[in-house]
Amino acid sequence: MAEGGAADLDTQRGEVATLLKTQLRKGDTWYLVDSHWFKQWKKYVGFDSWDKYQMGDQNVYPGPVDNSGLLKDGDVLAIKEHLIDELDYILVPTEGWNKLVSWYGLTEGQEPIARKVVEQGMFVKHCKVEVYLTELKLCEDSNMDNVITKRFSKADTIDMIEKEMRKLFSIPDEKETRLWNRYMSNTFEPLNKPDSTIQDAGLYQGQVLVIEQKSEDGTWPRGSTAPNYSLPSYHPYSNSYDYSDQSRQSERSGLCGLSNLGNTCFMNSAVQCLSNTPPLTEYFLKDKYTDELNEDNPLGMKGEIAKAYAELIKQLWSGKYSYVTPRPFKTQVGRFAPQFSGYQQQDSHELLAFLLDGLHEDLNRIRKKPYIQLKDANGRPDKVVAEEAWENHIKRNDSIIVDIFHGLFKSTLVCPVCSKVSVTFDPFCYLTLPLPMKKERTLEVYLVRLDPLAKPTQYKLTVPKVGYISDLCTSLSNLSGVPAEKMIVTDIYNHRFHRIFATNENLSSIMERDDIYVFEVAVNRVEDTDHVVIPVHLREKYKQSGYNHTSTPLFGQPFLIAVPRTLSEDKLYNMLLQHNQRCVEEEDDCEETQPSKQHTVNGNATNGLLEEGSPSKFILTAVNITAYLRSNCFTLTTICSCLWEQDCDKHESMEYKPQKKAFFKLKDCIELFTTKEKLGAEDPWYCPNCKQHQQATKKLDLWSLPPVLVVHLKRFSYSRYMRDKLDSLVDFPLRDLDMSEFLINPNAGPCRYDLIAVSNHYGGMGGGHYTGYAKNKDDGKWYNFDDSSVSPASEDQIVVSVLICKSHRHMHHDNCAEISQKVSVGVWYRELSVLWWGG
Repeated sequence: MAEGGAADLDTQRGEVATLLKTQLRKGDTWYLVDSHWFKQWKKYVGFDSWDKYQMGDQNVYPGPVDNSGLLKDGDVLAIKEHLIDELDYILVPTEGWNKLVSWYGLTEGQEPIARKVVEQGMFVKHCKVEVYLTELKLCEDSNMDNVITKRFSKADTIDMIEKEMRKLFSIPDEKETRLWNRYMSNTFEPLNKPDSTIQDAGLYQGQVLVIEQKSEDGTWPRGSTAPNYSLPSYHPYSNSYDYSDQSRQSERSGLCGLSNLGNTCFMNSAVQCLSNTPPLTEYFLKDKYTDELNEDNPLGMKGEIAKAYAELIKQLWSGKYSYVTPRPFKTQVGRFAPQFSGYQQQDSHELLAFLLDGLHEDLNRIRKKPYIQLKDANGRPDKVVAEEAWENHIKRNDSIIVDIFHGLFKSTLVCPVCSKVSVTFDPFCYLTLPLPMKKERTLEVYLVRLDPLAKPTQYKLTVPKVGYISDLCTSLSNLSGVPAEKMIVTDIYNHRFHRIFATNENLSSIMERDDIYVFEVAVNRVEDTDHVVIPVHLREKYKQSGYNHTSTPLFGQPFLIAVPRTLSEDKLYNMLLQHNQRCVEEEDDCEETQPSKQHTVNGNATNGLLEEGSPSKFILTAVNITAYLRSNCFTLTTICSCLWEQDCDKHESMEYKPQKKAFFKLKDCIELFTTKEKLGAEDPWYCPNCKQHQQATKKLDLWSLPPVLVVHLKRFSYSRYMRDKLDSLVDFPLRDLDMSEFLINPNAGPCRYDLIAVSNHYGGMGGGHYTGYAKNKDDGKWYNFDDSSVSPASEDQIVVSVLICKSHRHMHHDNCAEISQKVSVGVWYRELSVLWWGG
């Protein structure tokens, strides 16, 4: 058996590994576990092969399950926003959760974070754990100031919500009630389908629901029928596009905002950019799409996405409203793309990619796609192979989206073994351009010096983005003067050592939220074999008999101390006492008693006094790294007053110094995109000549560009341990972007673009806010679209916003020569998006 009466480590590892493979089933309950704690548990049980050497090591014992890193401050039920699966938390099924809690317990004061499995998707159903519940604001029609906030699953029905509201507002059973959906302060919509789910009804985060009671005379205070708001009906959920008051009509077509339904600014920004792509918008405004709807396409969405988008575009360009609420469009998107069905912040580029693909399949003029045998180039001229590839593409894909957005790549693969060259031409709908990566990152750490009277000092270090813990020590040594070989790097979490790093570990394992403490020790950790480094924790001493030590609270800051292996018990006691003299003061009126001191040597406890007549300041007990089970730590007794200073000294490196942003031209990104690269070991190419997978070299080139070019600048980097946003500045022209030099097709001719829209992203990965700039096709002026707000903008603002605000960019371009013959153009791109229109 493992510690604390738990199953042995092999059993734990095997049982949890099996349970993590459990299939999701609608209605089942799964639990969130903080990845911080789970990683520690994996080390302790040797879950991964590289952790076997730490298996059973008391220095990595995880302690009780601790989800504090997932919870909002002061709330044991609400989790933080923008958490990412596997990076911030791990999902475990009910049986797995019960086992972990039975083995390790749950941190005192915390509640399990349980979530239901819901079914999503319209035609292809799949199950998903609903991590984020929908928060609704509930009130009575007779007293709308009394608002109660409750969280519901998207799978909950309107009937379930009504029953919950009847309980909350103590409405008698004999009273008849009905629900209203309240939006934009003074607009009401009846919720008259009790079997509809929250998802079906299009209810969003923060939505206000009003319950109305029938009067004693048998009438409804709000009338017997739904009010006439002149709202167009919308199949299939009786949702409608909600408009602003008529008194605030927009003066021009297209200058209409989109209400934020709760973290839907990413969608609003994308739609506004696409809406301001003239050829595509004209195509929908003139109802040309009705002749090309392909409702039988098995790869499409029964025409529903095209119809929903068309209805939204007509409202935006009606010139009647200052803003509309796109709930029907959002609902349809969520039906066919469940990843967008909730109200979490999403990536506007991913939505754009889905929307362009969905519109293409819904409007594909090809009713029956033929089978086409693909051929390799086999030395044939590029012109012949490219024309063949495009003809094959058009035989299966022919739509307004292809007319406007599709271009052609040339892909060249070369086998490193036999030099086999494989050339293919592939269509694309948008370009995802890499940004030159920053080679360095900054980390804030605390240095705890050997001098026990010195306060910890906070430093801001510049370290390699791809480096090792030893690089961190070297950087800190240069600033502090402490030899790098006398440093030990740790991660402290909840008053205990979450992790003690080896110098050869990757820096990528340190996340931004980690509290990194670097301890100066008296000896060279690697070369000195006569000393041992002991982790020391602090926890309170309880005198109650039978007290459960697993819930004994830790406090203060743990520390490391290097001591000779032959050190006596009394000298170890004195060293620990001396080390804490800055933090511990004895009260003047404290009782001078002489309690016995419990020492532990090799796990065997003995009792004794430090020396005759001297009071004991604390009990020295061997516990594990969490101070829950026996290993190496002490706890202060009530005889001492503990004055723990939370402040620290700040090194000059912590002073704010505006950093000069990296500056690149758009051409730099395109050149990087077309640079030859070697495929990774996890993504090899199968060489038909060698008959083996090889790490070939790959080169992408641009062969032909579409009338509207969507360019996504990939500003987010993501790894197993960290996520980051690249805030480099990218210079690009508003007019006459010349792409000719990047086309390898000798017959391509001139290819110039003008900017028509920009999708901006402010903030970091997983959060922030999206807005958009777009050029109105009717008056040729620029406007800022910020959800429901639309305001004039100058070209100078656009440049400043793009280059100074940490926004993501995406570009839309139009080939000037061929636009007039084709209904084309629509674009926006995630983070900061840019639309170009050929003139």
